[in-house]
Amino acid sequence: MNDSTNICLSCGFCCDGTVVGFVQLGREELPGLRESMDIENANGEGFFLQPCSNYCGGCTIYSKRPRQCANFECALLESLGQKRLDYDSAVKIVDVVRQKKIAIEGMLALLPFELQSQSFYFKMVELKKLLRRNEPELSLVPNHLDLLSDLDQLDRVLSKEFGASIFE
Repeated sequence: MNDSTNICLSCGFCCDGTVVGFVQLGREELPGLRESMDIENANGEGFFLQPCSNYCGGCTIYSKRPRQCANFECALLESLGQKRLDYDSAVKIVDVVRQKKIAIEGMLALLPFELQSQSFYFKMVELKKLLRRNEPELSLVPNHLDLLSDLDQLDRVLSKEFGASIFE
């Protein structure tokens, strides 16, 4: 395996709902994928929400994965492929994001209300809307300022290193 494959397998942020909220499917892909995942329909085409039900520490349908998944290349993978970043540095970046995400998920579990989405990406979108509206229940959130700081730090790393932002 090459470094690009290894970093993808150790990361998975595009599949687990961290940097990608949904995957668009072409009409020709629908018949083969309906058996292995929950597909939503929109105007004869389909999509599925992340996290992908076929991701369990790795893609279980890798050889039959959707075209958008096969073609996706985050900025981290691109930097690795163009030798602007070495493998060890890429792994460290993945670890930083993973630890920040774990810390944020821990804080989300303490919210006095429940965010509706299963996807980390859409949970962050939902939380952003609440923050913008300055909802009173957010003042009850333990470590409110720590949560805001961690969200901002995570978004900066995702933006800079993965070319994706949860707050744009």
